[in-house]
Amino acid sequence: MEIVYTAVAHASGGGRDGHVRSEDDTLDLDTRQPKEMGGSGEGTNPEQLFAAGYSACFLSALHAVARSKKLNSMDAAVSASVGIGPNGEGGYGLAVELDVYVPNVTREEAQELVDAAHQVCPYSNATRGNIEVTLSIVE
Repeated sequence: MEIVYTAVAHASGGGRDGHVRSEDDTLDLDTRQPKEMGGSGEGTNPEQLFAAGYSACFLSALHAVARSKKLNSMDAAVSASVGIGPNGEGGYGLAVELDVYVPNVTREEAQELVDAAHQVCPYSNATRGNIEVTLSIVE
């Protein structure tokens, strides 16, 4: 694979109770454990960052696929829900739900776009076979 871009981010402090910053300083956030995991919830957390990245990447893939199929993906949107919980082996695992809204095509065309985007999205390719990803078309 020829790398065309590399993002670099740094974590400091206590990890989930610390700070993250991108190399170019466009991302600069405090991280805190969510209240549901015993934290203050007064900052972002890795699951929110993953959800934001996955939803943006998947939407971009959806638009690219729609252009190639000459379908209208204008006003499409993606919501990612990233869950975390014990994996039963002493660690933790993730699960993702992607809710995809594609208003300007038929339901069948939307399904075709979602399925194709799931094949080309880098996040989908990275998670495939590693975590459960559920895709839903919402209206």
